[in-house]
Amino acid sequence: MGGDHGPSVVVAGCALALDLLPGRNIGFLLHGDRALIEAELANLPALRACAEVAHTDLVISGDEKAAVALRRGKGSSLWNAVEAIRKGEAQGAVSGGNTGALMAISKLILRMAGGLDRPAIVASWPTLRGVTAVLDVGANIDCDADQLVEFAIMGAAFYSAVHARNPAVRPTVGLLNVGSEEMKGHQEVRDANQVLRDAKLDLDYRGFVEGNDIAMGSVDVIVTDGFTGNVALKTGEGMARFFAATIREYLVSSLLSKIGALLASGALNKMRARLDPSSVNGGPLLGLNGTVVKSHGGADARGFANAVLVAANLAASDYAAEIARNLQRLADLKLKSDAEASAET
Repeated sequence: MGGDHGPSVVVAGCALALDLLPGRNIGFLLHGDRALIEAELANLPALRACAEVAHTDLVISGDEKAAVALRRGKGSSLWNAVEAIRKGEAQGAVSGGNTGALMAISKLILRMAGGLDRPAIVASWPTLRGVTAVLDVGANIDCDADQLVEFAIMGAAFYSAVHARNPAVRPTVGLLNVGSEEMKGHQEVRDANQVLRDAKLDLDYRGFVEGNDIAMGSVDVIVTDGFTGNVALKTGEGMARFFAATIREYLVSSLLSKIGALLASGALNKMRARLDPSSVNGGPLLGLNGTVVKSHGGADARGFANAVLVAANLAASDYAAEIARNLQRLADLKLKSDAEASAET
């Protein structure tokens, strides 16, 4: 029921995702107003055959504060979707609704995976090399060094599960900073860099990267705090709209420009598809005991379908086990470090 368009986009997106997952044994549990959902399902027989509707009248509004949603959200469509994971009725939940409420409810119901402190939202960013995973992009405004290291572990596991062309090759990881030199950045970033360099984690860590490295695709995973990540994400979205609007303006500015646009229509359509946010929609809440994916509230059916694909791929992957292995290595390193410090004193 969430997002800007509600069931009309969500149901159509599920139908499109079904077409994009041939051979996968996938089903849908749709939470919300039965009458509205059934009306959308009526013309989608393939989806109707593998979908179940769980009715509820209660909906969390897009502007509701997370604390309020926690108090009065039980039984809502968003709450019930996440609860279905805890009950074993679903392997993943996708919502285009209130981000703060989704985060708070998911953490309350599913809890954090062992050893992790907070969930992080990861964004898949189109780049010159394909896609780069950037996290956190808004869940945690302030992050200490330990959390940044955890984000690196989670981000690498996510990239391997969803974007890796060759699962046998470890994704490269960089830490976003104001410069590539070791002395640059605030203390938390420098401390996280030291841990990632010293710890024998199953990561291909490449050190500091800068803002321009995001769009260049210099590394597969870029780690930062939620404040910086969200600003970067919104700036990137704004620049994409600016370029699209500017090119459109120039292409219709004269008859000659219109003729040129017609001749270049194939390339322009490819560029439009590359910059379309729908192609990379779907930001998982990493670190939970379960798969929860946030869809952009304004996503169209194609965008929502992509969020479903992200959830399906994560749920079917070794993502959680990979995180657990690296967290255990990190814990072992801390125990060794503490033991050495005790021995010196």
